Amino acid sequence: MARSALLLGASGLVGGHCLRLLLEDQSYGKVIAFVRKPIALQHPKLEQHVVDFDHPEKFAHLIKVNDVFCCLGTTIKKAGSQEAFRKVDFSYPVKIAKIAAQNGVEQFLIITALGANPKSSIFYNRVKGEVEETITKLPLKAIHIFRPSLLLGKRQERRIGEKIGEPPLKGLKVLLVGPFRKYRAIEAIVVAGAMNKVAKKELLGVNIFESNQIQTIIGG
Repeated sequence: MARSALLLGASGLVGGHCLRLLLEDQSYGKVIAFVRKPIALQHPKLEQHVVDFDHPEKFAHLIKVNDVFCCLGTTIKKAGSQEAFRKVDFSYPVKIAKIAAQNGVEQFLIITALGANPKSSIFYNRVKGEVEETITKLPLKAIHIFRPSLLLGKRQERRIGEKIGEPPLKGLKVLLVGPFRKYRAIEAIVVAGAMNKVAKKELLGVNIFESNQIQTIIGG
């Protein structure tokens, strides 16, 4: 029987690739995308729902799928404040994950970041660690956490910090070996492909994939 998926962050860098892969995957018969505004893509398997993430109770009845793919994420600069950043990267994923657990969703797959740690002195890494810590306590059959390094790919918006970081990390690729391999920049499509592949492995419990492991999953 075909599986069903819910995608959060379909208009983002990884989310866009993830949406395409899910729609092409014959394992999935239905793909629901929660969006803030409609996306141009149309497909027989795709159901778009424009939602207000501040009020998940209004669309909780739609969170009844096999797998949830959470690709939500922003930057402090784009969000406007640390509080607004935390809302997108912590509050929204946690609220939806809680509903998913209540509704019997089997798998929750989420992108956090390299260095995620709830005790980190770096705000960004701390929030990413806190969302991991909170979601892994929920009664879901499987929780898959992906911690990519610097994401490469064409974004709709420019992220200056990432654009500055791309050339040196690309150049250092041959030097980043062994335990430092996880610091290599990684293509967004590779992360999306790894999420899609892991979702079909029938792994149980909490599984964390560092950036170098993400590369290995699809042979990158």
